[in-house]
Amino acid sequence: MTAPQSATVVLAGGHESDGGRDLAALVGHPPGVGAPAVHAAAAAGRPLAEAVRSALAAGDGPVCVVPMTLGRDPKLIADSARALRWLAAGEGRGRLALTAPFGAAEHLIGWLRAAAATAGDGDAVLVTAPAAGPFEDAELFRIARLVRQYGRHHRVEVAFTGGDPDPAEGVERCRLLGAGRVTVVPASFGTALPPGPTGEGVRDGGPLLRPAAIAGVVAARTAAALHLLGHGEDGILAGLDAEHGHGYAHSHGPGEAHHHHGHPHAPTHPHPHPHPHADTHPHPHAPAPAHTPH
Repeated sequence: MTAPQSATVVLAGGHESDGGRDLAALVGHPPGVGAPAVHAAAAAGRPLAEAVRSALAAGDGPVCVVPMTLGRDPKLIADSARALRWLAAGEGRGRLALTAPFGAAEHLIGWLRAAAATAGDGDAVLVTAPAAGPFEDAELFRIARLVRQYGRHHRVEVAFTGGDPDPAEGVERCRLLGAGRVTVVPASFGTALPPGPTGEGVRDGGPLLRPAAIAGVVAARTAAALHLLGHGEDGILAGLDAEHGHGYAHSHGPGEAHHHHGHPHAPTHPHPHPHPHADTHPHPHAPAPAHTPH
């Protein structure tokens, strides 16, 4: 079976994109030669299912759904897969695919390092994001620590819009720790700072990625998904398992059956011939990427 050459794209949004609202500028024809047409950006669940149903009805080509997580929202991947499962068995059979997620934590570390590199040597870097759940928020602290570890800024702090600490508290903490200026960078598709006064010495270091860069990654994820769809793999089964291991640790007690959990970023690829992948994300054990262009 030959892989289709183009697709209509639907972007699935979660807390990193305000339910897809921060992706609205990409709907239509994103910047970049060869970038796929984006039919809609929608929150996972019923809005996503309706957007995909609309995309399927608008043409007879394949439809690819991209979970727009930067690496801190495995629930978005699983929720997207659940929204697509019945469509893939019905009107979307053979035409619907769930791509690999937009980014992984390793990508986010690299993107934040690139954004932080625009800050002055004496600046503190404040990484901001919309508040999510405790595990997602804790993951951002881990990521910020790695940004600091592999970057040149001694102070990298975290704040959450609508959470604790909030951006104002984060800026104040940086000042109390001796920073003369604070560069704020977003770990999201939105803005670095909420609307309102920020005070002196606060620099907006966003956006994390320019629209052309986002469109390029979406195009790469879509191309890879179309390749797999051409071999009968739609990515939905792997996506359903994306949340396994996220949250409170669990174990299989005595007498419980052992079971296998697929890796959401590495769908089964049974056909034997080799395939070069030009834009796959780093292996989990690989070091974080260096500077990624905005």
